[in-house]
Amino acid sequence: MIEAFAPVRTDKPWGYELLLAQTGQYVGKILHVTAGNALSLQYHREKDETIYLHAGRAVMHYHDDAGVPGNRPMLPGHSFHVPPGSVHRIEALADCDFFEVSTPQLDDVVRLEDCYGRSGTIAP
Repeated sequence: MIEAFAPVRTDKPWGYELLLAQTGQYVGKILHVTAGNALSLQYHREKDETIYLHAGRAVMHYHDDAGVPGNRPMLPGHSFHVPPGSVHRIEALADCDFFEVSTPQLDDVVRLEDCYGRSGTIAP
């Protein structure tokens, strides 16, 4: 059955998140990250996500399979697949709008570093 769904906005210290879709199989979000802000350096134990930059300029910080830090610039149209266990952080160089599609584990975040005083694991 088709159901109406009101997107849910959650303000974050780096901007906001707009939850567009949530089922037992997938989640869809828009992440708005304001210039000069960054998400936590984090990884997910189970969550598998793909992030697409729709507007703005950003940097994807990551650790490779050997744990060596690196980064890649992101421009509109760039997309990254972030499998479980991948250490990553998004930094906005300009105001950015990202589309995120993931598996449904919304609370599966292990924060390693955070600019806003949040730390540790988020668990339900």
